[in-house]
Amino acid sequence: MTGSDTDAVAIGIDFGTLSGRVVVASVADGRELASAEHVYRHGAIEERLPGTDERLPRSWALQSPDDWRDVLRHAVPEALAAAGVSADRVIGVATDFTACTVLPTTADGTPLSELDELAARPHAWPKLWKHHAAQPQADRINALAAERGETWLSRYGGKISSEWEFAKGLQVLEEDPEVYARADRWIEAADWIVWQLCGEETRNVCTAGYKGIYQDGKRPSSDYLAALNPGFADFCDKLDFPLSALGDRAGGLSAEAAAWTGLNEGTTVAIGNVDAHVTAASAKAVGPGQLVAIMGTSTCHVVNGEQLTEAPGMCGVVRDGITPGLWGYEAGQSGVGDIFAWFTRTAVPGEYVAEAAERGLSVHEYLTDLAAGQAVGEHGLVALDWQSGNRSVLVDHDLSGVIVGLTLATRPEEIYRALVEATAFGTRVIVETLVESGVPIDEFVAAGGLLKNKWLMQTYADVLRRPITVLTSEQGPALGSAIHAAVAAGAYPDIQAASEAMGKVERAAYTPDEARADAYDELYAIYAELHDHFGRGGSDALHKLHRIANEAGR
Repeated sequence: MTGSDTDAVAIGIDFGTLSGRVVVASVADGRELASAEHVYRHGAIEERLPGTDERLPRSWALQSPDDWRDVLRHAVPEALAAAGVSADRVIGVATDFTACTVLPTTADGTPLSELDELAARPHAWPKLWKHHAAQPQADRINALAAERGETWLSRYGGKISSEWEFAKGLQVLEEDPEVYARADRWIEAADWIVWQLCGEETRNVCTAGYKGIYQDGKRPSSDYLAALNPGFADFCDKLDFPLSALGDRAGGLSAEAAAWTGLNEGTTVAIGNVDAHVTAASAKAVGPGQLVAIMGTSTCHVVNGEQLTEAPGMCGVVRDGITPGLWGYEAGQSGVGDIFAWFTRTAVPGEYVAEAAERGLSVHEYLTDLAAGQAVGEHGLVALDWQSGNRSVLVDHDLSGVIVGLTLATRPEEIYRALVEATAFGTRVIVETLVESGVPIDEFVAAGGLLKNKWLMQTYADVLRRPITVLTSEQGPALGSAIHAAVAAGAYPDIQAASEAMGKVERAAYTPDEARADAYDELYAIYAELHDHFGRGGSDALHKLHRIANEAGR
């Protein structure tokens, strides 16, 4: 970085599930000068379509594009004002998004949900990452690809997820063909928001590779797509656009976006990225063997490797997908913080809520205090963390949660502890699968909102039998985006250099306790037994229950 850049700042904008967060960071050392958050007015749309009385079917999750624009209109100016930074000091802006959050648009980028004649059609709205209603389409995509020997399938561990672009696109075609026909573009929100910022349509290599089945310079053939459904043969036409590398410049801020944000027209806008993958930069984990777990409502696991190998049940392995020049591996758990939130929202008795309030604690904090006082295994429970299905390694969103060992003496804090442990066990399955497949894991790095719970983090260290390095920034994705903005603006030669200068971590913040780790090995063996029984054909009970619930209209 040159001396003239010492006062320069970069802006990172992180578009999450329920809100957008903005960080203003020093380009010299990554100091976060200010941050701001804007909560989406519509949140995650899972029950009723806005402006209508139409109830959404089971497993649907949508978002509103104008909620995303509101982050630009409100959070960016707020963060700039809080930092006391003028627009002249901002050398670049970068964004990250949940993925696969994807939407149909016209050729000029107008979301179909914003056309009057389509606003009441659910399939015209953006589908949030946790929209899992395309599982039947994903099953057919996988079965046909396996039958035909499609070479790209092994790059995704043998299964494409219902969360991704092709399954969701096929669902639109088969359930609302008019909306499908009107969609000139099927675009990740990560790329759409960049289009809004600089007026230029771009596509990033990360979402294309992990969510859009782009491998070795091509996507699935039209012959294969036509075999799925004749009307699907043209799907890639809605996706195809030249791909740009992470850290590249997408363009300059448009006059309209400058008016929204209070920034200067022409300010560098970086190519879009995914929230999990961009966090590797803020966590100083852009080299091989450094696995980053971004732990929030869900958890995404990303790690670079120097060699290509194919691990079962992964979300994908993509060349340049995290750091240019390396193979990026992704895995994930569809529900983590969401599971804890569900439990506290639906299953905690009133006296617990009252006691927590009296002690000035949240329900989560109160349950954590009670759970932390127990010995490993004292509750006699093991749970499966599948309340939102299983992303890795089973890739099956028709699975559901299981709790084994309940008695009339079981207390809420014991169930809460079992749920936390289940998510740690799920992470251990992913780590062991990667290692057994030949992907070295030398360091486990944690990021995300769940780092605030120190007992939870110690539980993960004990279950994994590994030290855990933590990202010390509370806004990891947004800081990671700011790092990419600095690269796009030319302040650093590459992501590695910018990450080293601007990233924030504490190495080995948690280390495993050997006695607890030994005790967890025994519980993990039971988890693994249940995992394979319910997830790999020992019992089809969970799939049958899912079908019965759908048929009953839930």
